Amino acid sequence: MPPLPPDFFRRPVADVARDLIGTQLLVDGVGGIVVETEAYSRDDAASHSFAGPTARNAAMFGPPGHAYVYRSYGMHWCLNLVCGEAPGSAVLIRALEPTEGLERMAQRRNTAEPRLLCSGPGRLTQALGVTKALDGQPLDQPPFTLRNRDTAPELLVGPRIGITRGADTPWRFGRAGSAFLSKPFRR
Repeated sequence: MPPLPPDFFRRPVADVARDLIGTQLLVDGVGGIVVETEAYSRDDAASHSFAGPTARNAAMFGPPGHAYVYRSYGMHWCLNLVCGEAPGSAVLIRALEPTEGLERMAQRRNTAEPRLLCSGPGRLTQALGVTKALDGQPLDQPPFTLRNRDTAPELLVGPRIGITRGADTPWRFGRAGSAFLSKPFRR
């Protein structure tokens, strides 16, 4: 798979979230195929950037093509890819189909069950070894590797999950037929 084109992240956030499905995401050679994403924009009440820049969300206001890593519920790191035509947008990586470095993922997650390695944002970051140290780091340089998909997969589209504000916005995207989604899509 070829690397993502340089301007991939300089587009509307929902387009980026949709087009990330089927790409390959690795951190230090560990990762897999993106199968689930959620989009968040500056004018979205559910977004961390909605109220403006803070120390926590500073990476969202930086240039597109960088990581935004934050702690969720004080327990799990979450990996977002900063994008958009204006500052303040990012795509949450919700799930991967694990393909590379499965042994390292299994050690980090304390399970060898492939379905449980990267199906959910907290599991995914634990499996890939993502921490706050990667916040603001460029996605086109190590430890990150992002490769474009060969073909566009069939997509599922639905409302985002785990939020209260903006919960009906259909900005959750998933790979149809994937066994590695964090949760099923509503029919």
